[in-house]
Amino acid sequence: MMEIGEKLKKAQILQLLKKDRNQFVSGEAICRHIGVSRTAVWKHIRSLREEGYIIDAATHRGYSLTYIPDRLYPDEIADGLNTEFMGGRVYYHQSLESTNREARALASGGVPGGSLVVAEEQAGGRGRMGRGWFSPKGLGLWCSLILRPEVQPNEAPPITMLTAVAVASAVEKVTGVAPGIKWPNDLLVGGKKICGILTEMVAEMEKVDYLVVGVGINVNIPFEDFPEELRETATSLCLEKNELVSRLHLLKQFLREFEFYYQKWINEGFAPVLEEWKKRCINLGCPVRISTSREVWEGLAEDVDSDGALLLRMPGGSVQRFMAGEVSLRNS
Repeated sequence: MMEIGEKLKKAQILQLLKKDRNQFVSGEAICRHIGVSRTAVWKHIRSLREEGYIIDAATHRGYSLTYIPDRLYPDEIADGLNTEFMGGRVYYHQSLESTNREARALASGGVPGGSLVVAEEQAGGRGRMGRGWFSPKGLGLWCSLILRPEVQPNEAPPITMLTAVAVASAVEKVTGVAPGIKWPNDLLVGGKKICGILTEMVAEMEKVDYLVVGVGINVNIPFEDFPEELRETATSLCLEKNELVSRLHLLKQFLREFEFYYQKWINEGFAPVLEEWKKRCINLGCPVRISTSREVWEGLAEDVDSDGALLLRMPGGSVQRFMAGEVSLRNS
């Protein structure tokens, strides 16, 4: 493991090269600025290359950074992020069983709210209702946020819908693709799923200890990489845009959007967030089928109340209220 001091020096070298991107920076200038030997500079350059950075070297000219990899390194996430606390700490992993599982362990150990767990791939990613989540290496955003809102447990459920709004807003700003939200928390493009959200809570009777919000976004997954059973129901941003999308850019925009709506929720309540959610919802006013663990209901998705519950107008005229369930359009 590289010591903290060595990591700092490597980060400083990277910043110097970024400052003069595609220009050569002499080894002597790097040595003088960082206070290290030429041998140390070469060691850190080699380490950066192993991480995917392309750095040219030329005798008597020095080093030139020509390519930054689309990997979710903490230093790259922090560069230009400009949030107050979302993403303030980043726990990066090449591979994890589940970012939510790792985030829960960190949260129980006391890490602050706004901390982010991110992985290049998940071996056992999970969606709602215990389903698996396809999380291939380097092709999506697989991450979890740790939150410590000062709210009562019954006030916490809207965080899932808030997350959906933040993801949809970030995707639209970065790619121009405008996902629709299917109650309560799936994001769809062209009727196919592009993002799933899984929220978990640990709480006492009158106090939330922490929330973990897991987000999985299909970013650059080609059609042939999806398992056959998902090809009719899932899509990715690169398929919709017909071009690769920067995962790093998208993650940073998501953190900015999430912080904006999170602070709005804390300071103003859920109403303004719910208003944004309704603008993006695709199944309000539609005949739907709701499947719960016990039974199936059919009716008109009439509205969502102030707690985020779906109000279903039944054929006989009564209204049923649902806080959870699997929704599908009735003609699908």
